[in-house]
Amino acid sequence: MIRLIYISTARTTLDSETMAAILATSRRNNQAVDVTGLLLVGGRRFLQVLEGPEEAVMQTYERIRRDDRHYAAVVLSRRAIEMRSFAGWAMGYQPAGTVHGDGEVADDVAAMIAPIGDAVTQAYFAEFARKHAAAAY
Repeated sequence: MIRLIYISTARTTLDSETMAAILATSRRNNQAVDVTGLLLVGGRRFLQVLEGPEEAVMQTYERIRRDDRHYAAVVLSRRAIEMRSFAGWAMGYQPAGTVHGDGEVADDVAAMIAPIGDAVTQAYFAEFARKHAAAAY
């Protein structure tokens, strides 16, 4: 099993309906191949982690990479893992500018990533949330 983290940039700003459609498709596809993860969106920037069987994660990433709605997909981390950090999420999601609790986006992200045992994964998401918290998509 592996965990892959990548960042990319959307070619245009995606509205909430487009994001909802992307999430619905992603969740369906990921569940079918046992891939879990988390997606953060800040403005036109995307940070995503994918976890699961290596072949399924790499096929999922390649499909995402070929999607012409974004460009400059860069793998930040790819490593073997013993246990998932996002086992319950076919695709968790947090848009910048949207707060689920009483605090800030960065606080919501911190709560979402708190159970993650991998400090590198936590750091990527915490820093992304800090930098992009005010950005609207």
